[in-house]
Amino acid sequence: MAATSLPITPTFQGLPGSQGVPANQPLPAGFPLPDIYARVSRHIPAIEWPALAEDVAAILELKKTRNAVILAHNYQAPEIFHTVSDIVGDSLALAREAVTVDADVIVLAGVHFMAETAKLLNPGKTVLIPDTRAGCSLADSITAADVRGLRAQYPGVPIVTYVNTSAAVKAESDLCCTSGNAVEVVRSLNAPRVLMIPDEFLAQNVQAMVPEIEILTWAGHCEVHEQFTPADIREVRESYPGVTVITHPECPPEVVAEADFSGSTAMMMNFVLEKRPKQVVLVTECSMGDNIAAANPDIEFIKPCNLCPHMKRMSLKNIRHALETMTHEVTVEPELAERARMAVERMLAVRTR
Repeated sequence: MAATSLPITPTFQGLPGSQGVPANQPLPAGFPLPDIYARVSRHIPAIEWPALAEDVAAILELKKTRNAVILAHNYQAPEIFHTVSDIVGDSLALAREAVTVDADVIVLAGVHFMAETAKLLNPGKTVLIPDTRAGCSLADSITAADVRGLRAQYPGVPIVTYVNTSAAVKAESDLCCTSGNAVEVVRSLNAPRVLMIPDEFLAQNVQAMVPEIEILTWAGHCEVHEQFTPADIREVRESYPGVTVITHPECPPEVVAEADFSGSTAMMMNFVLEKRPKQVVLVTECSMGDNIAAANPDIEFIKPCNLCPHMKRMSLKNIRHALETMTHEVTVEPELAERARMAVERMLAVRTR
């Protein structure tokens, strides 16, 4: 399952495999939102919860009055992911789910390109991002002019653009992909040669899976995943014999080669929930492990991991503020949006072929 859809009410259905996490000690009388706290009790001390609960309660009420939903990426902190989000998942899941959202307002708890994608697929809805500084090193690594230059340099070669890009870059591309469907998207083109931009490591990892297709790359990297090294993996294996290592394909190929499994955040999550290893390392953003651990206390998550500074710009306070003030609204110029939307829709159509 690529996404977890939660009902648009305060009732929590949980991640796949979730049994809920009871508080590890009796809660005092009058403790706020105890059922919601149970979801995050392993990560948030009871003494800190009342301050957070005020924002949670306000957000749940604002979602009703605004007819709003919150889409949260898997890298969001547990206090967002497990308490106020209606739909959670990876970039592909959020893009797919955004199309069917029955709401007037979408709040994107993630980074700016995700909010743009939600707007592309929902031009008639209001899309808000709580902090406009929530960017992405991959999105910043390439411009629309760069894509036009690549077309001139490689005439006739189809361009597959990672969804971690601006709408302007998507508009210059043939279709998009995510880390979850990149192989299928590349193969769907039936072309001997493909430009895959901007993530160099993702392109190299896809190349290993489609040796029959020549993949041309761009030197863009994720600032979270490029930091991992094979030595990190070997050190963890020495310290925790038998540990299961799972990497994201935005990691360098030599890091992916050290892993037991590699996949998108949704694939990583599903692997853990299906295989249920006793000890696991998720070589990705730290909140991934926190979010699965919150619902699965029997699985031990070992570091290393790295924090994404952009994802961590989201907070309960700025989500509440976004709904109270209806800021910051994400807009895309109509002509640009139409071309970018086509690239995203072509990506979403690949799964039905």
